[in-house]
Amino acid sequence: MKQTLTGDFETVSKQISEDLWSDRFSKFIRALTETRALLDLNVVNKIQSALGTAYANLVSAAIILTVVIFLTPVIIFLISRIVLTIQNFAYGLSLKTKELRKEKKKSDALLYQMLPKSVALQLKLSKKVAAESYNSVTIFFSDIVGFTAISAKSTPMQVVEFLNHLYYFFDTTIDKYDVYKVETIGDAYMVASGLPQRNGKRHANEIASLSLDLLDGVNAFQIPHIPDEKMKLRVGLHTGPVVAGVVGSKMPRYCLFGETVNIASKMESNGLPLKIHISSECMKALTELGGWVIERRGTITIKVFILFYILISSLN
Repeated sequence: MKQTLTGDFETVSKQISEDLWSDRFSKFIRALTETRALLDLNVVNKIQSALGTAYANLVSAAIILTVVIFLTPVIIFLISRIVLTIQNFAYGLSLKTKELRKEKKKSDALLYQMLPKSVALQLKLSKKVAAESYNSVTIFFSDIVGFTAISAKSTPMQVVEFLNHLYYFFDTTIDKYDVYKVETIGDAYMVASGLPQRNGKRHANEIASLSLDLLDGVNAFQIPHIPDEKMKLRVGLHTGPVVAGVVGSKMPRYCLFGETVNIASKMESNGLPLKIHISSECMKALTELGGWVIERRGTITIKVFILFYILISSLN
């Protein structure tokens, strides 16, 4: 009887264990299934969210691409127009710059005809040009013999044309020498050498050579409206110290001051036609340089006693 109960108890215990294990396994399976379902749902939600974001990004990109595609021709057109405008502006600016340079060269050339280049450059820099002393320069004065009589039988336009023709020849000739044209007043023509750039002792030689060249040219010169009348030039030279400086602000002029200027003017006014009259100081300067034939004229009185000489020719 006891064995039977024991056997039944073991059977019952085994049965209970099996039922308990089966129940627990069922619960585990259910929990695993629920966990799997939750994971599947979570994965699906994340996939749907990612797909939604990707779709939105794709739509945005498509919209942007569409806008860019439509705007690209407009942008290219606008850029090409801007580039073309810049090119046209640059080309026009280049032309204006060239024209400005040409006009500047013309104005500079005109300014350098009115003032020495070194002086003009100082004035352009708004610098005050101080007067300067020169120990030794040679000054040339000339005028036309009988100019009053020529003017009396000429119209004003004919006189202007005649002087323009004559001074064009003079201006062209002096370019060959180291001289500076100071001024012209009527038929008077004034040139100096040794200023504003000092040239040592060469100034007397430069002026004397210029004087001979001008006399040779005048011999072949014809008055345009009176071709049969021979023009005669009177020339005077003097060597000595001067003071030079710019005078005036509205129309500045480079002027020479000193007794040397007065004596050179007197050399010319008391000279003879087609002759070059030089003072004793100029004669000494030319003799020191050598190469010149000089003829003594004699002594005459102009304020003080001054020896006059007639320059005949150059030995060279």
